[in-house]
Amino acid sequence: MSTINGGGVQIRQSRRLPDFLQSVNLKYVKLGYHYLMTHLLTLLLVPLMAVIIIEASQMNPDDIHQLWLHLKYNLVSVIICSAVLVFGSTVYIMTRPRSIYLVDFSGYRPPSHLQVKFHQFMEHSRLTGDFDESSLEFQRKILERSGLGEETYVPDAMHYLPPRPSMAAAREEAEQVMFGSLDNLFANTNVKPKDIGILVVNCSLFNPTPSLSAMIVNKYKLRGNIRSFNLGGMGCSAGVIAIDLAKDMLQVHRNTYAVVVSTENITQNWYFGNKKSMLIPNCLFRVGGSAVLLSNKAKDRRRAKYKLVHVVRTHKGADDNAFKCVYQEQDNAGKTGVSLSKDLMAIAGMALKANITTLGPLVLPISEQLLFFATLVAKKFSNAKVKPYIPDFKLAFDHFCIHAGGRAVIDELEKNLQLLPEHVEASRMTLHRFGNTSSSSIWYELAYTEAKGRMRRGNRVWQIAFGSGFKCNSAVWQALRNVKPSPNSPWEDCIDKYPVQTVT
Repeated sequence: MSTINGGGVQIRQSRRLPDFLQSVNLKYVKLGYHYLMTHLLTLLLVPLMAVIIIEASQMNPDDIHQLWLHLKYNLVSVIICSAVLVFGSTVYIMTRPRSIYLVDFSGYRPPSHLQVKFHQFMEHSRLTGDFDESSLEFQRKILERSGLGEETYVPDAMHYLPPRPSMAAAREEAEQVMFGSLDNLFANTNVKPKDIGILVVNCSLFNPTPSLSAMIVNKYKLRGNIRSFNLGGMGCSAGVIAIDLAKDMLQVHRNTYAVVVSTENITQNWYFGNKKSMLIPNCLFRVGGSAVLLSNKAKDRRRAKYKLVHVVRTHKGADDNAFKCVYQEQDNAGKTGVSLSKDLMAIAGMALKANITTLGPLVLPISEQLLFFATLVAKKFSNAKVKPYIPDFKLAFDHFCIHAGGRAVIDELEKNLQLLPEHVEASRMTLHRFGNTSSSSIWYELAYTEAKGRMRRGNRVWQIAFGSGFKCNSAVWQALRNVKPSPNSPWEDCIDKYPVQTVT
């Protein structure tokens, strides 16, 4: 741990993200290979069918006539072949998961009057009278090093003096974000709200009654038999959890749409105390949200942007330190906030290590898998000091959407995964333009890649996010076409200014 002194204020830098690729656990590799073997039947049937088709295409009329004569006088062979064919086709159809398509998504761009510059943030914090000089200086230093720009947004209630964090104001913030995202999504896709069969909403810190999902059902008059879910308290990785839940529901319910809404609510969760570990969220979290339209309809493949390939989830909540590293509590003065542990980066590293070790066998080329697995086994069963082979994830993915939780996290992932600056550009620019928008940040990053015109047919995208609990979750998408940005993209008014130089 290092300490920086300035103006009598001490800021303790969190432990750097551990080099998790140098220390992997064999059980997570086994889990990844288990996922791979689950689809072994499909992998075997596809080449078998290909061989049969190739052989059949090489047959001449005489061969076909001879085969017909053989089958004509050999009823047993006909029955056996037919039974095998029917059985194999049935097993394949029954076990094959339905394809899940991402038709479109929308990121919310708040109105310009909610923007807050650094000097406005600091002046407003001073005038509230809730923070002492040490806390004000601490927040100033965090802001300067955060990677945030001067155009991020805070909710309307925080622009008043004194601030007005009421339940009504929190509901208003939620409505503006969710309805703004959904209005744009429905307009861009021409999907009627009545056609939505599944609704999943995630918001970690604001869970009123009726729920946020009920607010959406009421606003858009969704049908009475809709399967609606409201996920709370699951942190910044809940967006991927919501996608996974929607995917599972789409496997069960045929021919329907699912909408996933991801947001966070700041109005009632601003911290007005002087505990340093609880002040950091004030400096990083900003207003934002997203809405995603998923479909299991085969006809939607033609207009969909992406196909869902994998979702891998990792939960470290069994460990007490991991469970409490992001913890909502009251300080000694009775003021509520979210406390960030000094061990947060180390715990994030453990979760990331487990997640990517499981994901690796599913996405890496066979050459990378063999090298990685061979060195891992050698290290496990030999006394020799074998340096693990670090897989090159750039061979598996074309674009990376790393949760914009903070500059330090992006820096360390860039280093540990051996990524290039262009691979983390979307994450850095999202943090600069919109701040940490929690679970929706990965969608602002994907929108940035689209706005830059970089998404090509067949490209693979890795979305990775982590949050309280402690959880690390990954989603892998494949572009079905050359993707253009949708109308009213959150980057529509500023993409030409990016990338910009950010603090290092």
